[in-house]
Amino acid sequence: MKHIEKGEEPRSLLKYRKSGNADYNRLPKKEKEDLRQALLREQGYICCYCMQRIRENNSKIEHWKPQTPPFAHLRLDYQNLFIACKGNEGAKKKFQHCDTHKGKDEITINPADETKNCEQFVKYRKNGKIYSDDPIVNKELDGILNLNTQTLKNNRAEIMGQVINDLTTIKGKNAEWPLRSVRKMIRKYEGRQGRKNEKFIPLCQLVIYFLKKRFSNELKG
Repeated sequence: MKHIEKGEEPRSLLKYRKSGNADYNRLPKKEKEDLRQALLREQGYICCYCMQRIRENNSKIEHWKPQTPPFAHLRLDYQNLFIACKGNEGAKKKFQHCDTHKGKDEITINPADETKNCEQFVKYRKNGKIYSDDPIVNKELDGILNLNTQTLKNNRAEIMGQVINDLTTIKGKNAEWPLRSVRKMIRKYEGRQGRKNEKFIPLCQLVIYFLKKRFSNELKG
């Protein structure tokens, strides 16, 4: 998971809410599209949970706190809204993930929480498994969000393999990892890409975590 910096909500959503409307399910098409676009740009076009690439046609608006009581008042609260992948929607429950698997369950790990930055709690193993040393967060990642489906684990392991290959074949297969190249790669995955410089690289935080852990001592120097 990657920490999300929440920005200002779309004016159309603010206007709709101030008019006395509080039902997300009746949100007009224009206001909903404005919201979707704002969330996509804010998150750099990656899912708020699994960090896979998302676009307009393969994403869904996520309510971090569910729409059901006692959180009904947060249905149109921009701070409670994110955008996620469809999480294998329509498949058997065991193959679903992210918001689709989460459903109405509550979680404590919040991608936008500045006091409990998810990047400090979420870790990865070389086999692609996502986990946390915090038992509550670990249960949420594995059980509620189901982020350890085999497909997601394979995708993470493949990305880490590519990074290792890129850094070890600069001067030959058994070359030392040049620290300068490591720093450059971290900056690349921390930044936004694309023609409008608005998209994060999918699974970017995974790579950042891996490199900072692998070179923790060297990067302090």
